[in-house]
Amino acid sequence: MTEALVHPELIAVLTALTDDVPRVMTVRTGAALPSGPFESDHRSLQAGLRSWVESQTGHPVGYLEQLYTFADRDRGPDDLRTISISYLGLVREQAPPGGGRPLWKDWYTYFPWEDLRGGRPEILEKITDMLTQWGMSDRPGRAHRLHRIAYAFGLDDMAWNEELVLQRYELMYEAGLIAEAGLAPAFWFGKPMAGDHRRILATAIARLRAKIKYRPVIFELTPESFTLLQLQKGVEALAGLTLHKPNFRRQIDQQQLIEETGETTSETGGRPARLYRYRHAILTERALAGSRLPVARM
Repeated sequence: MTEALVHPELIAVLTALTDDVPRVMTVRTGAALPSGPFESDHRSLQAGLRSWVESQTGHPVGYLEQLYTFADRDRGPDDLRTISISYLGLVREQAPPGGGRPLWKDWYTYFPWEDLRGGRPEILEKITDMLTQWGMSDRPGRAHRLHRIAYAFGLDDMAWNEELVLQRYELMYEAGLIAEAGLAPAFWFGKPMAGDHRRILATAIARLRAKIKYRPVIFELTPESFTLLQLQKGVEALAGLTLHKPNFRRQIDQQQLIEETGETTSETGGRPARLYRYRHAILTERALAGSRLPVARM
């Protein structure tokens, strides 16, 4: 038995928010995330990642945090053990001039079942029906499988949790509803990606959905000035949920995260809307523990 080769790979989930659409930078005509091997001349993991992103997309990288390290033995060829070290980057979208055919793609192209802003989409009902059939198999562990499905997908009086993106993806992978699983089901849901890249994107979406509740990272994605409606629509786009407008605005006021610019805009139609900006001074006023944006259902 030959020992598998170990291949360390750096992968970037570069996210932007444009016109109420959460978007991710991709290469290979949308089939992969910017990535490349960690090489000996890279000063650090982050420096190596920035080098690959800039060479493949030409897009500058601002906010960056390590996401997760994937090293599952059974998610790739037997003779190649890939260790995927992933990072989440938050940017304001620019046209990518890089040579790797970079494209900005809507998150929900890959995860159409994750967008509940218009209610539970039809595709979600198809998925849960097929998962339930899979869960009802006579194989051992039926009760556990059905409980996992109900918990992840908000069935049997359980609430939908927008943060369980990875758990939902993994269940679909196990059931063969994801092209990356290598099976041939009647349906494959969402646009597939190379290797484990869609799994990594699922992890990034879950991280960001959780993070916007306790850190003001949304302002890494918004323009310098914005209306309250634009801010709410941005949070809704990331969470995949519709928020309660009065509650959202009341909690924004309570957190004192933003301030008026003294200007207005007529681009929203109707009466001119006030423009706001993020209060950078708040970073020195408090440690931001408890500073959160409300993600609450209608």
